[in-house]
Amino acid sequence: MTYGYIIAKFSSKSLQDNHIRDTIFLIQPRRRPITGENPMPLGSNKILESGRPLIYEVSNFDSLGVGTPQIRRGDALRTLVTSLSGFQKEALVASCRSGKTWRMVSDEGKYLNGYDAAPPPLSFLTVGMVASYMNEITALAQRDGVEIRHLKLTLDNYYTMTGSMQKRTMIGGAEPVELQVEIDCDLEGAALNQFLMNAVHASPLNGLMRGEHHSLFKLSRNGKEIAPLKVGQLDADLLPDPADAVQKAKAGEIGENLLIHLGQTTKKNVQGGTEKAASSLSEHQDRRLNIAAVATLRADGMKEIRQQLYSPHGKEWLFLSEEAEVDGGKARAPDAASYISAGIGFCFMTQFGRLVPMLGLDLPEYQIIQDTHFSLGGASGGTGKAGEADPVETHVFLTTNESDDVAREMLDLSEQTCFLHAFCRTDLKTKLKTSLRDVQSLTA
Repeated sequence: MTYGYIIAKFSSKSLQDNHIRDTIFLIQPRRRPITGENPMPLGSNKILESGRPLIYEVSNFDSLGVGTPQIRRGDALRTLVTSLSGFQKEALVASCRSGKTWRMVSDEGKYLNGYDAAPPPLSFLTVGMVASYMNEITALAQRDGVEIRHLKLTLDNYYTMTGSMQKRTMIGGAEPVELQVEIDCDLEGAALNQFLMNAVHASPLNGLMRGEHHSLFKLSRNGKEIAPLKVGQLDADLLPDPADAVQKAKAGEIGENLLIHLGQTTKKNVQGGTEKAASSLSEHQDRRLNIAAVATLRADGMKEIRQQLYSPHGKEWLFLSEEAEVDGGKARAPDAASYISAGIGFCFMTQFGRLVPMLGLDLPEYQIIQDTHFSLGGASGGTGKAGEADPVETHVFLTTNESDDVAREMLDLSEQTCFLHAFCRTDLKTKLKTSLRDVQSLTA
């Protein structure tokens, strides 16, 4: 075994403390909040009722009136996310570079009184991250003339949720990433370790893992723009309300099933982990989450990614991923950046959904339009540089009978408790572990 550390950022508790200080208490529950004692799923199972695949390409995004951002670095992605029912969400992710748009859905399990009809939000970022790492490793090998005979990546992401929702001290956090690379290639020892470190740094997602990227927001309540209170305000015009744009999206040609349920994740002990029903709705929390993914390459170049949810304990899913034609793939499945962008949007939307039952709020409809900006990969895009990214930009559209001040606090609390906005604003390090395997032992 060879161990190495890729230092991109360092976690900062003081950042979390500063983020929640001077909190004001505006939200007063009008209905009895739902706590961790309610075992019934929230809302209806619209994902199952629709009868549609969980992921497919959309053919008419340009006609939906949502628009697309200008490319600043290498790619710009616009993600429209709408709430379906309970914690079920639907997203359209459009890449300006490739011209492709993917429709994806997300749900939560029993830990949030969900139906478990689709993967949870954090799964999508983990899948996108491991796909991006595989892109850079294989591209760097091709550039440097390194023959890879076998490659399997295992990625573990860890997050935390601590504090009290009623006291407004609840906050999401992100912990260092663990990446294990099982490889049979021409390199070994220090040369292999350096090769893999270079590949990880080359990932566009590395841009969100280096430095502190505080997300930026615009806020609309019932069609009227209001200024955010605590979160960073985006210096741009508020985008038009997307209304029913998601419902107007049309499916393109549907081929192979791109997302399949495999069963329950094998249990493992996670320090601070949970599996109790509705645990994520408890008023006071001190829990640790662990989402993992195992990625391999099929003979036809498609990535097969098995996602496991260890804490809170949940289902195992098989995702497929492939880059677009412009990046050397065949675009038969979502690319890494699309999965990453969907994950951030889904996770943020979940936090609004948690506020409704936990604080007894009125929020019948809510949507976001999110823009993410990534550089091309250092190896896959030929830049020869570490990956870069801009802060995430999100336009929030709330339909509610609550006041403007309560709408502002809903935005603040949702950003504060979002694991993936915490991922963006937190310094992180990645622990890399390599395992050299020969062909005989792999096929035995």
